[in-house]
Amino acid sequence: MKKTCMIIATSLLLQGVVCAQSIVGKWKTIDDESGKPKSVVEIFQKGDKYYGKVIKLYRTSGEEQDPICVECSTKDDRYKQKVIGMEIIRDLIKSDNEYEDGTILDPENGKIYDCKLWVEDGKLQVRGYISFLFRTQTWLPYQ
Repeated sequence: MKKTCMIIATSLLLQGVVCAQSIVGKWKTIDDESGKPKSVVEIFQKGDKYYGKVIKLYRTSGEEQDPICVECSTKDDRYKQKVIGMEIIRDLIKSDNEYEDGTILDPENGKIYDCKLWVEDGKLQVRGYISFLFRTQTWLPYQ
């Protein structure tokens, strides 16, 4: 009986650890169409909020290796700033097993979306949305 109780308690504890996985760390973004890596984003905590910045871009030899955000709004502090080092995720708040109420910027088109992030099966789920329309990407851990 003690052994059974111990197994159940250990199982519940491990489930809690898995459910409470943090988004903090480095994540490889994957292009929806090509399936190829696009960038590496580092997510970090500042105070009680979470942010993410681009630390690496995967670019072909014909592409600008260190582009600037010319598509960003002129009212955005990221306008004409370099994408590498740019904070593209802002103001996420941890709520249970999700991080929400923040924004994410797509530097390629300059659009800012509301966003929510969570970890599922060791992969980061990144959902950007406007109203009830959304798109979810899967980002992979980066070592």
